[in-house]
Amino acid sequence: MFEYLSFFIILLVSVFFSALFNRLHLPFVIALIIGGILIGPYGFAVLEINQTIDFIGQIGLVFLMFIAGTEVKLSGFAKDKKNISIISILNGFIPFAVGSSIAIAFGLQPISAILLGIIFISSSVAVIIPSIEQTSLLKTRLGREIISSTIIEDIISLILLSLVLQKTNPLAHLPLPLFYTLLIIILVGLKTGIPKMEKLFNLLRKKKKELFDFELRLIVMLLIGVVVIFELLGLHPIIAGFFTGLVLSETIKSKELKQKIHAISYGLFIPVFFIVVGAETNITLLFHVNTALFLTIAIILGSFFSKFISGYLAGRLVGFKCKESILMGVATTPQLSTTLAVVFIGLELGLLNDSLLTAMVALTMFTTFIGPLLINLISQKIPKESLAK
Repeated sequence: MFEYLSFFIILLVSVFFSALFNRLHLPFVIALIIGGILIGPYGFAVLEINQTIDFIGQIGLVFLMFIAGTEVKLSGFAKDKKNISIISILNGFIPFAVGSSIAIAFGLQPISAILLGIIFISSSVAVIIPSIEQTSLLKTRLGREIISSTIIEDIISLILLSLVLQKTNPLAHLPLPLFYTLLIIILVGLKTGIPKMEKLFNLLRKKKKELFDFELRLIVMLLIGVVVIFELLGLHPIIAGFFTGLVLSETIKSKELKQKIHAISYGLFIPVFFIVVGAETNITLLFHVNTALFLTIAIILGSFFSKFISGYLAGRLVGFKCKESILMGVATTPQLSTTLAVVFIGLELGLLNDSLLTAMVALTMFTTFIGPLLINLISQKIPKESLAK
């Protein structure tokens, strides 16, 4: 009975807060996290996170990373690969150094410093793509290079995360060379095998009218199957989810199928994850002048300015003008999917503490709110006719 009640409370909060924040023109994710904070143990304590809720939240996290993976089109990197490489390296290395330095300055363990550096590398494709699209810059060289470099940085951060997890908390004790050899073989096998598997299943079916429902079930089956295989190999489910989306990004061509995947993901599973994150956030740490408050301020300022400055420098280095480079800087500041995924895993494995979780949730809320506003404001000052296609 209480499991149903907890699930009902989560659904009620996700519907009510998302509708309320939509009227206030505030981001969907912020609504869910704030809702989770209010009903969680550090708020009004009306939600009990049991095993069932935790499991649904874990599925939501896998779906979140899967959708992030499907946003990646590897074929789009060839045109500007040199510039994208320069931007990715600069916009990743400087934030990594800043994040690690902040952790060390606050006396955190070396592993926590590495994880914070990895978090600083990533940005949020889910926030950046719609923000760039609204400014009509998506098909310009500037828009392409912002999005492509952000995707590369997310991939790098997840690969580094897999290395850290394999060293600190391996699910399977395999030598790293063998581990990554098997990983590459599996990814290549999926890339070539999934279209053939789909054709085989289609041959076995008789009713064509079930086309999209069947394909939706097939995609979900493949996603969960790959998660199981990767867990046996020793890779965390979120990394499995991302790489499955990456492999299927060129395969899923049906617009209706994509809409159905988004519907079940953002309609059910992903909101549960964000509310659980909010519920586990000890927001009371920010109401006292203590180390947690100063750590939060340092992380927000460090992440925002390291991303902005490195993005700006990278833009100037690859030939963009001042205003275009400023846009590149602010466009890489939003933190969301990969950030919360890494924090969630770090907390789960005891590699991060409550203070860091609270700081990272505050960072996510700040950057997902301010980032799109700055992107829209700065893009209006850039003459569209001056941009290279």
